[in-house]
Amino acid sequence: MSFGFNSNHLLFLLQGAGWTLVLSLMAFVGGGLVGFLVALCRVSPNRTLRYFSIAYVQLIQGTPLLILMFLTYFGLSILGLTLPAIVAAGLSMTVYVSAYIGEIWRGCIQAVPRTQWEAAECLALSRVQRMRLVVLPQALRIATPPTVGFMVQIVKNTSLASVVGFVELARAGQVVNNSIFEPLIVYMLTAGLYFLLCFPLSWWSRQLEHRLLVTHRIEVSAI
Repeated sequence: MSFGFNSNHLLFLLQGAGWTLVLSLMAFVGGGLVGFLVALCRVSPNRTLRYFSIAYVQLIQGTPLLILMFLTYFGLSILGLTLPAIVAAGLSMTVYVSAYIGEIWRGCIQAVPRTQWEAAECLALSRVQRMRLVVLPQALRIATPPTVGFMVQIVKNTSLASVVGFVELARAGQVVNNSIFEPLIVYMLTAGLYFLLCFPLSWWSRQLEHRLLVTHRIEVSAI
C-alpha cells in the first residue's frame, strides 16, 4: 500500500536522472565520433563517399528515433542478437545523433572562409594538413555553440529509451506515478530534473555563441 511520495521515490527519480546522463554521454560520444566521419565524408572530394554520406544522413534523419529503437532492440533480437536495453538505446541514439552532428559539423567546416582554404593550398599543404592545421581549428570554434545546444536535444530524446525497457528519468517518473498515483508532484519533479539537466547546457550554448560573435566583431574591426 502506498503512503504518498517519499524520499525513496525521490531517490529513484535521481537514479533515473543519472541513467539519463549516462545514456546522453554514450549518445554524444558515439554520435560525435561517427558524426565526425560523416562530416568529413560530406566534404570529401571523393564522390562515392559524398553520396554514401548523403544517403546515410537522409535515411537516418528521415527515420524517427522511436523506430530506430524498435529496430535495434526488437529487430536484432529476431535475428538472434539480443542486446541489453542500455546497449540498444545507446546504439540507436548514437546512429541518430551522428546524422545530425555530422550535418552540423559539415556546415561549420564549409563555413570556414574559402580564402583560408586557398591560403593553405598556396602553402603547398596536403589536404590532410589543410584540414588538420587550418580548417578544422576554425570550424571547431564555429561548431561549439550549436553542438552544445544540440546536447539539450540529446538529453530530452533519451526519454524514448523507455520503449526498450530502459529506466531513465521519464520512465522512472512513470514508474513512481503508477505506484502512488500522484501525477502532479511526480511529473513536476521529473520536469524540474530535466530542467536542471538541460538549462546549464542551454546557458552554456548562449554564452559560447555570444563569445563567438564578439570575437568575430573584433577580428572584423581589426581588418
